[in-house]
Amino acid sequence: MRKWSIIITILILIGIFGYNYLYQDHRDIQTEKSIYKVSSQSLIEEFQINSDDSESKYLDKTITVSGSVSQIDAHSIVIDNVVFCQFEDKPNVNLKESKSITIKGRFLGYDDLLEEIKLDQCHIIN
Repeated sequence: MRKWSIIITILILIGIFGYNYLYQDHRDIQTEKSIYKVSSQSLIEEFQINSDDSESKYLDKTITVSGSVSQIDAHSIVIDNVVFCQFEDKPNVNLKESKSITIKGRFLGYDDLLEEIKLDQCHIIN
């Protein structure tokens, strides 16, 4: 009987730890501190030189990117034709093309075909 109670206790603990590992709280990019602050031009130059090293450096990190707006859609903005920023909600700011902007978001990756850097969960700093 004692052996079964130990086995059941271990299984319950494994279940609790497994559940907590799988269902962790989501990151709040807006409150996180940026690890890197770069301009869009220096960021794309870094990826054009060595995309593999740059991608491993920035992958899944919160970064702040500055540049000028080149395209505006309902839930996304493109900065200097090289950084694609996706928003969870429609931005509440009046944006115009060629306006200087700073955005914080989570780095998703670099698209070799379009030569574009992808960010999601973006928030406008200024």
